[in-house]
Amino acid sequence: MPPASTTIRIRVRMSGRAIDEPHRASSQLELLFDLTFVVAVAAVTAQFAHDIADGHGPAGVVPFLQVFFSIWWAWMNFTWFASSYDTDDVAYRLLTMVQMAGVLVLAAGVPAAAGHSDYGIVTLGYLIMRIGLVAQWLRAGLEDPARRRTALRYAVGITVVTMGWLVRFLFAEAGALPSSSVLLTFVCLVVLELAVPRWAERARATNWHPHHIAERYGLFTIILLGESVLAASRGVEGALEADRISAPLVVIAGSGLVLLCALWWLYFLVEAGEGLSDRRDRSYLWGYGHYGVFAALAALGAALEVAVEQSGHDVAASPLALGYAVAIPVGVYLALLWAIHALVTTEPVIHPAAVLGCVSVILLLPLATPRIGLAAVVAAITAGCVLLVAVTITSAAAGARRHGPRPLSPGES
Repeated sequence: MPPASTTIRIRVRMSGRAIDEPHRASSQLELLFDLTFVVAVAAVTAQFAHDIADGHGPAGVVPFLQVFFSIWWAWMNFTWFASSYDTDDVAYRLLTMVQMAGVLVLAAGVPAAAGHSDYGIVTLGYLIMRIGLVAQWLRAGLEDPARRRTALRYAVGITVVTMGWLVRFLFAEAGALPSSSVLLTFVCLVVLELAVPRWAERARATNWHPHHIAERYGLFTIILLGESVLAASRGVEGALEADRISAPLVVIAGSGLVLLCALWWLYFLVEAGEGLSDRRDRSYLWGYGHYGVFAALAALGAALEVAVEQSGHDVAASPLALGYAVAIPVGVYLALLWAIHALVTTEPVIHPAAVLGCVSVILLLPLATPRIGLAAVVAAITAGCVLLVAVTITSAAAGARRHGPRPLSPGES
């Protein structure tokens, strides 16, 4: 008989995993799954960068947010399902791979969706992902009698809303959907998507693991930060191809890297697993609030790419517009990050006054772009975030001195 570590699980009964399972971490399949989202996020970020560079940033915001929602929501649905029902057997792996194929199809349709409002390929990719997910929930309903009603509610709810997306697309293709209703129907379907988990879990809550969920969100945050680094490197590459290495290029590229490090630092100030364990009822707001955090990071990556690129050759966007393209995502990120941290902590890790002051200054800085230049504005935005990190660390150290050292958790010595 082969060692347990190499045994292939042909079939494992799907039942709710323990919410206090020790050492629960992301599986190799989940990490592979995330790689497909790297492709999708890179596609939507690159398209938004083109919109910003062409001077169409404001017009590109809505398509960007729409496509990014489909990417984020697909990742969300898989992540929470896996936290409750990951069996890692053959059927589970195959259905997960179906969802991965859907992500890649969706990524292929991003340029057409964001650039020409052609959502055919994106809709097809989304449909493939939903087929895999519904099959997973139907299996959970069959094999987990205790939560059968919850699983079937998920399957029915996801199917109904997915049919809504398909009908919307068909009506739009046929010209039967008025242009004034395009955005309204999108918002209505998003609301229904967000309502499905709340409705389904009213029957009986699933056994999602708080520390596993916190780790999964942290990993996706790192993916988005990595995409921002990649986007900025594309801008540097474009500037180097034009053979125009300049001081602004060095300042913007260096400041962008420091900025992303500061945003990473701020995100991981809170160990969300403990907070989610104690406040499971706040998981919806915490999880849904990450849409804005993730979208802001993706948008920042696009803005940094164009900001670096314009230092090497001319772009249609004005320096003022580029300044706001960087400042707005940073401001949104900081405000929403404070909010989701506050949901899972007893005391705010980042003082609200510090966040408000930092966000206010950051949003005012682009007004100085015509006088001091884009490079100086990006450097100043970075300095504001670094200062916020320093203030937060100092405040935490002062609090530790007042309250004494924290008690050791089990396993620490």
